[in-house]
Amino acid sequence: MPVDSEVLPIVSVVIPTFNHGHFLGRALQSVLDQSLLNWEVIVVDNHSTDNTDDVMKGFTDPRITYLKIHNNGVIAASRNAGIRAAKGEWIAFLDSDDWWVSDKLQACFAGINENVDLVYHDLKIVTNQHRYFGRKTIKSWQVKVPVLTDLLRKGNPIINSSVVVRRCLLNKIGGINEDVGMIAAEDYNTWLHVATLTEKFIYIPRALGFYYIHDKSVSNKDMSFPTNLAIAEFIPLIEKNIQETVHANIKYISGRFNYLKGNYAEAINDLLFCVKYGRYQLKIKSLWMIVVMKVKARG
Repeated sequence: MPVDSEVLPIVSVVIPTFNHGHFLGRALQSVLDQSLLNWEVIVVDNHSTDNTDDVMKGFTDPRITYLKIHNNGVIAASRNAGIRAAKGEWIAFLDSDDWWVSDKLQACFAGINENVDLVYHDLKIVTNQHRYFGRKTIKSWQVKVPVLTDLLRKGNPIINSSVVVRRCLLNKIGGINEDVGMIAAEDYNTWLHVATLTEKFIYIPRALGFYYIHDKSVSNKDMSFPTNLAIAEFIPLIEKNIQETVHANIKYISGRFNYLKGNYAEAINDLLFCVKYGRYQLKIKSLWMIVVMKVKARG
């Protein structure tokens, strides 16, 4: 069915990319294959040096816009450029190495009404187009009211490539934070900011896309610093006892990183804090790692 080019799209799909020409076509095709047709795509390229331009030449659909910017290594800058160029009432984010099932947008918009401001869902985890990885699915959960407190207490269940959010909310919060120190946690910061404006977050318990893991997507970075930076401004807004739980989440990130790196003394120090102040599940995971480290130290 043809789409009237004069009709504004209901949703703008923002795809940031850099040297992902070998993945980008798959992401774009998954949008072209959507059963919901009233969309636009904005590909924001950080001046790739691979075959990205050639890939884009193969997609002639007028609903696709191709922008180039220098983002200085900050992917949030690319996403913000896409948001500024968007015409849709809603923004959907899709990383260029991820892709969607054909009814992703239709499933998201089926439940959207005036009582919904942000929708998210599960994603399948794959290492290539045919092989699943580990637990196979990034399982999210329905955040509870008050959403800001729940996001801080339990951590971030919202993956970028699953989100559909009202564009006006992203504009109200001033877009996505481009602080270099917050890289890889800026999405968490974004949802926290949105949660200061609305409680209307809806979770769809279904995998409507694929989260692709490859060598360059596996971070060797301690995420405790950017995560701490992402949440810092919101800590004073919650109760004291919950603040300790939130700090335990950060300590767990640091402790797990040190555990994997073999820095057992630092890891145990972090994890003992989790045992004291963390939620029940965090206490159990922390105790397990402490026991494993002590057994290894003896052996």
